Amino acid sequence: MSLERSIMAFAGFMVLLSLLLMATVSPHFIWLTVFVGANLFQSAFTGFCPAAIIMKKMGIKTAAEIALSK
Repeated sequence: MSLERSIMAFAGFMVLLSLLLMATVSPHFIWLTVFVGANLFQSAFTGFCPAAIIMKKMGIKTAAEIALSK
């Protein structure tokens, strides 16, 4: 799985997790959803994503790197 797809999967998981926590623990977990959405929005313009940096250090390759290795 490429870095780009991993980021989308992680963001989707975090949104679903925050909705589950909101329904079962506290409605204040809506702020986790707000944070994920704001982070996705700003990374679309700036290219800066903390999760991408961490995943890159874990060895997940970008789609371009995967294509070059084939």
